[in-house]
Parts: sequence; structure tokens; C-alpha cells
Amino acid sequence: MRKSEIHAAESVACLGKALGELKDIWEEIGIPEDQRLQRTDAVHMHIKNLLDMMIAEEEGLKKRLLSSIEACRKEVTSLCSELQVQECQEEDGLTMLQLEKDLRTQVKMMLKEKSARQSELKSLIQQDQDLCDLLCDDLFPIHPECVPSQQQLQNYRQHINAQLSARRHAEFVGMKRQITVLMEDLEQHPDTSFEKDAVCEDEDAFCLSLENLSALKVLLHQLESRKAESEALCVSIRGRIEQLWEMLQVPEEERESLMQNTLTSLKSRLNALQAELQRLEELKKKNIQRVIHAIRSEIVKFWEKCYFSPEQRQAFTSYHSDDLDEEVLREHELELERLKQDYAEHSELYDAVSTWSSNWALYQELEKKATDPSRFNNRGGNLLKEEKQRVDLQKSLPKLEKSLKAQIDQWEAAHCKEFRVNGQPFLQFVEDQWNQHRMEKEREKEERQMKKMKQTEEDLLYGTIIRTPTKRRLAGTPTPGKTRKVLTAYVCKLSVGARTPARGRTPRGLERNKENISHLSGALRTVAASPQRNYSITSVASSYSEFAVSSLSCS
Repeated sequence: MRKSEIHAAESVACLGKALGELKDIWEEIGIPEDQRLQRTDAVHMHIKNLLDMMIAEEEGLKKRLLSSIEACRKEVTSLCSELQVQECQEEDGLTMLQLEKDLRTQVKMMLKEKSARQSELKSLIQQDQDLCDLLCDDLFPIHPECVPSQQQLQNYRQHINAQLSARRHAEFVGMKRQITVLMEDLEQHPDTSFEKDAVCEDEDAFCLSLENLSALKVLLHQLESRKAESEALCVSIRGRIEQLWEMLQVPEEERESLMQNTLTSLKSRLNALQAELQRLEELKKKNIQRVIHAIRSEIVKFWEKCYFSPEQRQAFTSYHSDDLDEEVLREHELELERLKQDYAEHSELYDAVSTWSSNWALYQELEKKATDPSRFNNRGGNLLKEEKQRVDLQKSLPKLEKSLKAQIDQWEAAHCKEFRVNGQPFLQFVEDQWNQHRMEKEREKEERQMKKMKQTEEDLLYGTIIRTPTKRRLAGTPTPGKTRKVLTAYVCKLSVGARTPARGRTPRGLERNKENISHLSGALRTVAASPQRNYSITSVASSYSEFAVSSLSCS
């Protein structure tokens, strides 16, 4: 007998015992029969309701189990179709609880299998995509949203492995080719067994493992580094050789012969360059004076480029030394190298200053042309072009100076020192240039005025007429030219009156006439300097008679 049946019998016995005890209590109390029936019906109703409720709960549990079993069976069927596997047969004699539990466990395992396949498919597709991008091949034909079977996954894995092998083989062939070229260029032979296997053996015999490919990459990187170092050394030696060629004035034929010899492997080029450098160094020692003079020419060029002042140039005392030995040569080479480095570091500023200097020189040249009277004889429109260019430079120079000031301020803040041009701060240098330009213009103006005054005196002395363009004056207004003509006529009369009957003049009479004319020219300058425009003969002498008498008395 089951334990549940025993518990049921015990429950019935317990119920009978409880009813017996109630009956005894009712007897002792003396409860009437009709009330006993009522109380017995109440006990029966309570027990019946409790049992009915328990039965309903168990019936609900049974329905839920049946519903879960049905849902699990449908899900198992669907998953078996997706996973392309056969459905498992249900065991006979299983209770509802056991069947529902087995079905739920089966569904859980199949969902896990589905998720694992989809994750693996996603990973394989990503690997396939990367390999196809490298090998320029097509993707494996499979839908990324489906649930692959085990056979499909196995086929996909084999396809990926084949792609990986092809990629590794292509990578190995490419690295082998590069290593071979580098070794030939460096004239290096395989030393280790690994290098011999990678370079000399058949390609199919080399093991394409990840370790071997990594070691091959390391070897390729080492060879590339050696080549880069050798090329940098060749460039450095070639630069030094070109400097020595210029210093020693080596003919072009010898230079071209070296160029022809360098069209070989990198190792051969390096050896040839080193041999040429050694030969030039020995030749330099034999021609030390010529080399020093050549270096001095280069130093002067960089002094000009870096705008060194005379004091800065004098600081390099070896430049003025007459003892041309190896020590002086070494000092010159160090100075030239220092200048080159200084110019390379500050080339942007020096180039900007050079631009300003060239514009400034052009502006000064155009300013001189603007004051040259012969420019009006120029034809072809050059006068207008030069004037437009001069005006443009007059506007652009201050802007360029402002931009240079900003660059110099930034440079001085970064280097914590003053940027100098010809031994003085750049802005001071610019200001001095402008001041010098203004002083030069004032000097030229004064020279023109002095020349004009001298020309006026000569005109008054010899009676010549200055034919210069003049503005039209109002009617009735006497012009200075007409006044000069009238006065010149009187001077000529005076000269005729003072002449002797002879055809020529005596030196004594000419000196007296010059004295009179000098007095008159002084008076005329006084009149010309006067702001009044109404000139008259009385401004020179009170009357002609007085003027003639004074002249005769002098004669």
C-alpha cells in the first residue's frame, strides 16, 4: 500500500474520532437532537468545502501540466526542424510531471544548441569577410540569418581553413620576395637554418605556422631597418661629397663617373661613396688653402642669408687668420655647419625678412624713378605700371612689417632671446631704413632746390630762358618769366653801354660788368623771394638814369 493511501485512511480515522469526541461533548452538555443535526451538518459542510477546494486546485495543476506539455512538444518540433535533427521519442509510462520536465529540458538544450550555431556562423562569416577582402575572393554561400546544420558549419570551417592557408601562403611568398630583394641589395647571404629554409628551399616545403610567419616578419623588419640606415648613411656621405666637390672644384666628368658607379646595389653604392669620401678628404688636406677659401665664400653667403652684423662677423676670428692649417679648416667647417643649422632652424623668419628686403629695395628703386624727369620720355605704359607698383608696395610694406612683428614676437617668446637683423632688433632695423629713406629724400629735395637756384642765377647772368612747363595765369598778371626777360634786356643794354669800341672786351671791363651784374642778380633774388607778384624796374634801381650813372661811374 502506498504511503498516500495510508495517510488517507489515517485522515478518515481522525475524522471519525473527531466526530465521536464531538458527540460525547454534546451528550455531556445535553444539546438536543435537532441542534446536534445542525452542528453535524455544519461540520460536514466545512469538510466538503475544503476538499472541493483542494480538488479544484489539483485539477488546475493538471490542466497547466497538459498545456505546458503541448507547448513544449510544439517547440521541440520547431527546433528539430531548424536544427535539422530528428525528434526524440517519448518514453512510455511517464507521468505528466516527468513528461513535462523532460520536454522542458529538451527545449532548453535545443535553444542552447541553436544559439551556439548562430554565434559560430557569425564568427565564421566575419573571418570569411576579412579573408575575402585580402584575397579578393567571394564569400561562402550561406544565409547569415539561418540556423546552420552541423554539416554546413563543418563545410564552412574547411572553407575558412583553406582560405587561411592560401592567405598564409600568399603572405609567405610576398615576404620571401621582399627578403630576397633586400638581401641582394645589402649583399647579405642567409646565415641561420631558418633563413635558408625561408629563402632557399621550395615554397611548399616551408611550414606556414603562425610562429614561422612571425619570425619571418621579424627578419623582414630587420632587413628593412638595415636598408634604411644604409640609405641614410649614403645620403649623408653624398651630401659631404658634394660639399667637397664644390670646395675642391672637381670636374663634372669625375662626378658623372661616380654617378655611373653608384647605379648598383646599395652595399656597392655605400662602398663607392665611402671610398670617394676618403679620397676627397685626403685631397682636401693637400689643397687646404683652396678649401678654406671655398668655405669662407660659403660662410659669407650664410652671413648674408642670416643678416649678420659686422660685429658678429668679426667675432669669428679664424676668418681673418692667415695661418691656413688643419685647425683653421676644422674651425671653418664647424662655423659653416653652425650657420647652416641656424639658417635651417629659422629659415621661415629669414625668408620673410628677405621678402621684406627685396620689396623694400624695389620700393626705393621705384621712388628714385618717380623723381627722374627722363621717365616722361618712356613709352609703352611702363610709367603707369611702375607708379601702380610703387603705390601697392607703399601699402603692402607696413602690412608685411606687422606680420613679421607677430612672427618675431612668437619666435622670441619661444627662444627667450632677441631676433636681430644686421646686429639690431628687426623693428629698429626697419625704422632706421625708413628714417634713412626720408633723410635721403630730404637731401635730394634740397639738392634739387639748390640746383634750381643756381640755374636761375646762371639765367640771370647769361640771359638764357628756362623752358619749363608753367601753369596758365590770369590775364594781366605779369609772369616771373616776363619779368626776367625785361630785366635781362636792361642788363644787355647795360652791357652794350659798358663795352669799348673795340670788338672784344678787356678783362678789366668784363670784371666791372660782372660786378654790376652780380649786384643786379642779388637784387633780383630779393625780388624773386618776395611774395608780391607786381614786379617793377624800380625794385632794382630808383630810375634808369641813376642806374646808368652808377654803371658809368663804375666803368
